[in-house]
Amino acid sequence: MSTTKSPSPAGARGAQAGASPLPEVRGAQAGASPLPEVRGAQAGASPLPEVRGAQATSHEGPATRTPRRKHLVTLAWVLLAATVGVQIAFPLTGGGTLPLTVASVVLLASASALHLAATRGFGAAIALVVIAGGGGLLAEAIGVSTGFPFGTYAYTDGLGLKVLGVPVLVPLAWIMMSWPALAVTRRLVGATRLSGTRARVVTALLGAYALTAWDVFLDPQMVDQGHWTWSFPTPSLPGVDDIPLTNFAGWLLVSFLMIAILDRLIGAGDAADADDAVPVTAYLWTYFSSVMAHAMFFGRPTVALTGAVVMGAVAIPVLVLEVRAFRSRRHGASV
Repeated sequence: MSTTKSPSPAGARGAQAGASPLPEVRGAQAGASPLPEVRGAQAGASPLPEVRGAQATSHEGPATRTPRRKHLVTLAWVLLAATVGVQIAFPLTGGGTLPLTVASVVLLASASALHLAATRGFGAAIALVVIAGGGGLLAEAIGVSTGFPFGTYAYTDGLGLKVLGVPVLVPLAWIMMSWPALAVTRRLVGATRLSGTRARVVTALLGAYALTAWDVFLDPQMVDQGHWTWSFPTPSLPGVDDIPLTNFAGWLLVSFLMIAILDRLIGAGDAADADDAVPVTAYLWTYFSSVMAHAMFFGRPTVALTGAVVMGAVAIPVLVLEVRAFRSRRHGASV
């Protein structure tokens, strides 16, 4: 069905392999180093030519980023930290306060947009808002009116102001998790040898799964809190009672289109692996906090187990890649 409509303590309910970043040096003398000596470089001139095809796994982003961009990334981290704080408070207060829900969604949506603005430019942030926010609103509006593609459902007044029958928080929730889902998907696809069209197709498919997997936690939480209701809640996933399979089928369809478009519009940029730590951390936090919240606070241990398996199929491999990358950087720094 729909999207995140709240702040699950989990976060609410939702580089490709490429050419070497150094171009071939055709004029290099036999036996000479392909890179010119830098000691005599003119003031202000870069000793290396611009690298347009650099992999997203390059680690030069932070060093070349402008001070303003660094400040935006720092602010994105602050917003993410604030999101974590709010989501920790959410289950401790019973999870029934609208201000905490609003704060969680707005903070994480802002963190996602700011991170994109800092690492890929303001155009990428606008693309996220238009495609994820606008697309999410359109899909939800059609959904509540026709029952397609999620199934027949209706929102209550629990999430506040509505537009086209959809709470304003809902498209913001699509914004807040679409970029983290795409970021972790690119991590996984980037670890393979896929490139070109195949990589894009796999990214769209896996990204759709990564975003939909989050709703395994989100939908039960929001239904339990009375934010929306399903007319035909069965058949459902094992352990996830009262949420129809049509909901997840609809999520996969909408998420596939959304991720495919965002992947085309949002380039790898000049960001290093560490640059995408904000959205990757957001996804991992959402996963682990959702498992804990449903198991310990929301009285839904079967949802915690099912979600741990479904969303964990993405989150755990990403965590393994992050740990390996961290160890590799530490080893390189110590050599």
